Amino acid sequence: MTFKRYAALAALALTLTAQTRETFKARLSPVPADARTRADLAGSGSATAVLEGSKLAITGSFDGLKTAATTANLHSAVAAGVRGPAIADLTIVKAISGMITGSVDLTSQQVDSLHHGGLYVEIHSEKAPDGVLWGWLLK
Repeated sequence: MTFKRYAALAALALTLTAQTRETFKARLSPVPADARTRADLAGSGSATAVLEGSKLAITGSFDGLKTAATTANLHSAVAAGVRGPAIADLTIVKAISGMITGSVDLTSQQVDSLHHGGLYVEIHSEKAPDGVLWGWLLK
């Protein structure tokens, strides 16, 4: 095989790789589960998720919580805008501000859900164990 053929194959491989990389963003904001939790909710943040094939890598930050974060999860919604089950745990700093990271191998159904706005990041805190900040992953 000639050098030109190798170069063409390498260029094609890079093009295909670039085509399968998609970026999604989320703005994390307080979403009260009910009136009693509203007073304990504060803060904001953002997250970026990069999908390569079926692997989703998430990075982000948050700030201004009233109490320390305890956990963070990636959730799959039952329907757009409706809470759903956690599908992956994310790593989070247990403080009122910090970073979020994590990665998960998605099923084909979860990839489809991601493309239709059905996955979201949720941060829980000491005073808001049902979730203090939410953010839907969107293109």
